[in-house]
Amino acid sequence: MTDEKGRVSRWVLLRVWLRLFLLQASWNFERLQSLGALYVLAPALRILYREEDLAEAYRRHLEYFNTHPFMASPVLGAAIALEEERCRGAEGALGVEEFKGMIMAPYAAMGDGFFWGGLRPLAAAVALFFAAKGSLWAPLVFLTLFNVPHLWIRTFGLWRGYTLGLKVVETLHRHRLPDLAIRLKEGTLVLLGGLCAYLTYRALQGEGESSIWGLSVIPLVALLGWLARRGVSTLMLTMTLAALVLAFLQFG
Repeated sequence: MTDEKGRVSRWVLLRVWLRLFLLQASWNFERLQSLGALYVLAPALRILYREEDLAEAYRRHLEYFNTHPFMASPVLGAAIALEEERCRGAEGALGVEEFKGMIMAPYAAMGDGFFWGGLRPLAAAVALFFAAKGSLWAPLVFLTLFNVPHLWIRTFGLWRGYTLGLKVVETLHRHRLPDLAIRLKEGTLVLLGGLCAYLTYRALQGEGESSIWGLSVIPLVALLGWLARRGVSTLMLTMTLAALVLAFLQFG
């Protein structure tokens, strides 16, 4: 189903978008996400190609493919645009195979840093504030903060990749996801420090001690934040801070 300009319809793109959620349903040790990528692209490829050409297109997308599952949408959206160019005989210097091979690894690194290393810990830290107050909203807060951004990039990443083609690389570059990931990690440290201070404050209140000692956690958090900026592992610093607070609460 194509329009008068030979482009796949929005209905086909909707089917591709729905299949994006099953990208990781099938893995293999040799080519990793290749079967999932082909499954995602199949509705568009069946519209663009017939018989022998379709079989060749399938083989083309069965090559090695592996990227972050949330960042796959702009890659595969651009792949559809490049396949359309191939069908119209207007293929540029960079083919779809070369494009996927060139971009999947950087996008995997950006996705890991932003979603796993930045957004997920930040969402968990915010949810912990609700949990510390005994609120049942904590799981919903975590799911909302984590899922809204990745659903946005799955949806608009596919659309932008399809409409922009190779230029989607420039668009994502302007968002500076690696820098944003660093800011999210720093924000997580600040939130965890504030949470530790709050829990210390409450524990001291329960023990009848002066709650002003809860503020003593703040310089410690500042020190750990400085160490994080010097390149010390964020995970190690977080575990150290948690251990110190637990030890203080247990033996203080």
